[in-house]
Amino acid sequence: MEFVWFILIGLAAGWLAGQLMKGGGFGIVGNIIVGVIGALVGGFLFRFFGVSAGGGLLGALIVATIGAIVLLFLLRLIKRSR
Repeated sequence: MEFVWFILIGLAAGWLAGQLMKGGGFGIVGNIIVGVIGALVGGFLFRFFGVSAGGGLLGALIVATIGAIVLLFLLRLIKRSR
């Protein structure tokens, strides 16, 4: 059941990050995929810096959204440089 919650939070985070990061974008499906991967990135970043976003659904959504924003930013930099 945890995996399902992880996917759902990643989907929400990808959509939210896509809304917050205006620009060229990758479309709704691309942003959702980035959100799922961004959830992993956000978890890594928060653990690496020793930051806690709190527990529960809201904390997980915040971490995943920040990770998705970072990932979207990096992907857009790579896309622009080509």
